[in-house]
Amino acid sequence: MADLLATWTRGTHTADGLTHDLYRKGGNDAAPAVIVIHELPGITPKVIAFAEEVVARGYTVVLPHLFGTPQAPATPRELATSFARVCVNREFTKLALGETTPVAGWLRSVARELHAELGGPGVGALGMCFTGGYALAMMVDAPVVAPVVCQPSTPFPFGKARAASLGLSDRDLEVVKQRAAAGCAVLGLRYRRDAATGSRFDTLRTELGDNFLCVEFDGRGHSVVTEQRQQQAVDTILDFFDERLAGRPG
Repeated sequence: MADLLATWTRGTHTADGLTHDLYRKGGNDAAPAVIVIHELPGITPKVIAFAEEVVARGYTVVLPHLFGTPQAPATPRELATSFARVCVNREFTKLALGETTPVAGWLRSVARELHAELGGPGVGALGMCFTGGYALAMMVDAPVVAPVVCQPSTPFPFGKARAASLGLSDRDLEVVKQRAAAGCAVLGLRYRRDAATGSRFDTLRTELGDNFLCVEFDGRGHSVVTEQRQQQAVDTILDFFDERLAGRPG
């Protein structure tokens, strides 16, 4: 099997008592950074393929390795293994509503370090599925100016409160609302009948108003840029990064 990460540079980042590997590729000293946060079960071949498209657009791309086996495909076994591990790891989840996941602080630190190194208007961040809401959490005290939320699925939508929750503390949600009102729009994408996203797109519309840019596709698919890829989703995301990070018309 080909090593899909062979052309990526592997490193580590430590912050808030957490250490994770990350993979980096592309760009140059002047290219803005985009952080692509993988979904369950991990950095799959299709996640890497999407990240390569962002690299090809001219960005420095960082792939944090948060869980799972890099390059392993999204098989039922890999999904079950990763799901079991993250569900008992308080680094990623909180039992109570109204709390921001601890790994958000680590991701914010990654964004701050990249922005300090590369400059530009800020950093792009994309989360998907289990990590879908992480791009929102990164808006709080990191230079994220192009947040993308793909099929956010946590907290898992058991009951109305969890289905509507954005996975943020009240304080963090207020900061997100303030940043959105100041012009940091949030792009969200999902399949319209994807039950895993609950009603949180309605919450985003209510909380962010016109600053939530919503793209929905017909059907019951889930992963809009990987397993059930929609080319329109990929194109919309790349255009969003161009507009917000590179100053090119989207």
